[in-house]
Amino acid sequence: MISVEGVTRKFGDRVAVGEVSFTAEDGAITYLLGPNGAGKTTVMRMIAGLVRPDAGRIRIDGKGLPELASTLGTIGFALGAFARNPRHTAEQHLRWQAALGGLRRADVGTLLERVGLGPAAKRPVGRFSYGMLQRLGIAAALLGEPGTIVLDEPANGLDVEGTLWLRELLTGLAADGTCLLVASHDLTEVAITGTRIVVMGAGAVLWDASRDETVARGSGERPLEAAYLEITRGSVEYAASGARP
Repeated sequence: MISVEGVTRKFGDRVAVGEVSFTAEDGAITYLLGPNGAGKTTVMRMIAGLVRPDAGRIRIDGKGLPELASTLGTIGFALGAFARNPRHTAEQHLRWQAALGGLRRADVGTLLERVGLGPAAKRPVGRFSYGMLQRLGIAAALLGEPGTIVLDEPANGLDVEGTLWLRELLTGLAADGTCLLVASHDLTEVAITGTRIVVMGAGAVLWDASRDETVARGSGERPLEAAYLEITRGSVEYAASGARP
């Protein structure tokens, strides 16, 4: 379980995140939604320990990140772009990640098969497409078989097959009791797989409810989209006036 309690983070005079609180439960897929600049990535980076909150606290299964006996065995992260040596093969990259996380042994071959990269195990990651890098990042998040996983836009760069694979992976992990926190702009997948939806805007939580409650707020053929647009109205920083002049 992830508990975010009154977290605030400033960059200079700008408040990127202000007093944000929400919980992601075990056995559920909690989606973190919001327009660009809402503060979603900052929150995820704070959960990962890459950015320190100015106020508030974050707990993983009741503990702060430095208190965890085994970080990789408790929580895994795939936060988009990640450090990698382009000359390393996929196998070498995962072994390096395992070593950094203190895992003495990791069955990287089976893990690469699980994310669909078995045939590319010996290929340098510098030759990977963006979709393949996304799969490799997800594999790294799964290394220690953690009970909690945080993913930032994991569907970016995936083709149709990849999107369906990711859907099955996430729902399967949740069914096994894993806590999943996923930032996404793909409302179709959110409607299909989501358990709970947290919507951010301008650094604050605008909405925190179950998927069904969120969908019920909307109307028309795409009720989740309608609900999202209503919730975020007034907090969109980069809004175009329309396709035509």
